[in-house]
Amino acid sequence: MDTPPFTELGLPEPLLAAVLEMGFESPSPIQAKTIPLALEGKDLIGLSQTGSGKTAAFALPTLARIDSHLAEPQALIVCPTRELAVQVCEEVFRLGNKIKGLRALPVYGGTPIDRQLRGLRKGAHIVVGTPGRLLDHLKRRSFNPQNIKTVILDEADRMLDMGFQDEMEELLAALPKERQTMFFSATMNRRVSRLIENFGTKPELIEIERKSLTVDAIDQSCYEVRQRSKVEVLSRLLDIDPPRLAVVFCNTKRLVDEVTEGLLARGYTADRLHGDITQQMRERVLARFREGTVEILVATDVAARGLDVDNIDLVVNYEIPHDPEDYVHRIGRTGRAGRSGKAVSFVFGRDIYRLQTIEKYTRQTIRRERVPSQEQVEGKRADVLFQTIQERLENKKIGNFQTYLDRLLEQGHTATDIANSAITLLRESTTREGEFIAEDKQKEAFSNERQRSSWKDDRGNRNDRNDRNNHRDRNDRGNDRGNDRGDRRERPERRERDRGAPAERNNSKGMSCLVMNLGKAQHIKPGDIAGMIYRECNVPDGSLGKITIFPKHTLVDVGQEIANDVIDGLRNASLRGRSFKIDHDRKKD
Repeated sequence: MDTPPFTELGLPEPLLAAVLEMGFESPSPIQAKTIPLALEGKDLIGLSQTGSGKTAAFALPTLARIDSHLAEPQALIVCPTRELAVQVCEEVFRLGNKIKGLRALPVYGGTPIDRQLRGLRKGAHIVVGTPGRLLDHLKRRSFNPQNIKTVILDEADRMLDMGFQDEMEELLAALPKERQTMFFSATMNRRVSRLIENFGTKPELIEIERKSLTVDAIDQSCYEVRQRSKVEVLSRLLDIDPPRLAVVFCNTKRLVDEVTEGLLARGYTADRLHGDITQQMRERVLARFREGTVEILVATDVAARGLDVDNIDLVVNYEIPHDPEDYVHRIGRTGRAGRSGKAVSFVFGRDIYRLQTIEKYTRQTIRRERVPSQEQVEGKRADVLFQTIQERLENKKIGNFQTYLDRLLEQGHTATDIANSAITLLRESTTREGEFIAEDKQKEAFSNERQRSSWKDDRGNRNDRNDRNNHRDRNDRGNDRGNDRGDRRERPERRERDRGAPAERNNSKGMSCLVMNLGKAQHIKPGDIAGMIYRECNVPDGSLGKITIFPKHTLVDVGQEIANDVIDGLRNASLRGRSFKIDHDRKKD
């Protein structure tokens, strides 16, 4: 729909200047409809989905009503998660940066309360927080609501689903009756309606019609792949079309840990985000992800809402979510603000029926794709290598190595052989070798005929086969779930770092040898051990030497100054679900 410019919505000059500075040319539909009504002080119900611009829709009129000379909370924004609270507060700061003296404060659990108490005492004009911590401040009387003029419930349906109904009702009941209340929700269910009836005053409904719930710019596809092969398939997808940033979603915290471990073993820069991660560590992980230090974030749905990071090119549903709405929120992490993005889902067996439910819910078709073969991955790498060399030749970015070339030519080597050798070395330095997964060994199990029958919506014909496949997959899963993490060798640069000791096991100066009671019999790979030590023990890069794996035990060279730290750090650790013992190798030390 055509929308009027921001200048016609009635916003004051400081806010218009901030909007112009942020590069917004025209309001989104939800902003165009919400802002004029909100500026009049009316109660509103906004039905909108992720990425529709609803934060600016309620933040701009809220900022317009703030008296910066009154050092008291005047607006309250309630969010379901700490991540979303931080995101909304940052957006408020950006939109209100032209208002002198404006103070906004995020308030949420999992962090020390002292800083929040100091911020409230200084007089925050806008408080953004989660229901539990807001209620805690209310009971402590550190949060005084008597001057609250505007209340926004962001993602009200989500807060109710998370069990915050009692906290929300108690919080709203403590606020002044003469106030403006705005409810924003992705869905309008019975509980949301009851909350609005109890705490709203003749609110106006704003609903933006869309043909689909997902962003059109997101390319959605899926691959049929068994559990034990998912890490290998994920590696191929990352290699054949490398994203700037990617988010991999899992349904459980345990699987998040396993997938992260598998990616680290393959040399990818990955980190995790789930409910057992402390708030301080979450913020550190997200900061590293935003700046690109971590390229792949493996997460549960705790990150699906409120994760606002630019340049996310790829979202992977490692497991299909149980709720179709969670699928929408997951893939909404990419394709934001007009950008394009990709969403990939892994399915097998009965997951196909859940995928069909998602397609009905989103009113979009998710394209079925074949798993790329190892030859395709290598072909893509060769193409990239060719283009890189071609660009260097065209741009004359050529080093001065003529002396070496002359020496080789004098020894009788042809220019073609020299170029072939150089390209071979370059390709080996950028290629990670790997084994074929089960699907490839079975001679293209994704043949056209099977592909057509696999997705056929014929419940009578498919149920028996799915039951058999699921039964086999469940039997295999216990043995194979983690066994694909070491199928591919580490990237060369990581191999140099982790296994840089001499071939003979004569401990390098300054190195100590540790022994652990896991080996080839447990399908352990050097990358598994290196990834675990770097992750669990937080040791500096380059701390590991040679890793030698025997049938029933493994020897690991580590720096003498950190040997005891590694032993202590791995005391309660497990590798591929197996506990183990690690200690100094008395025969070597």
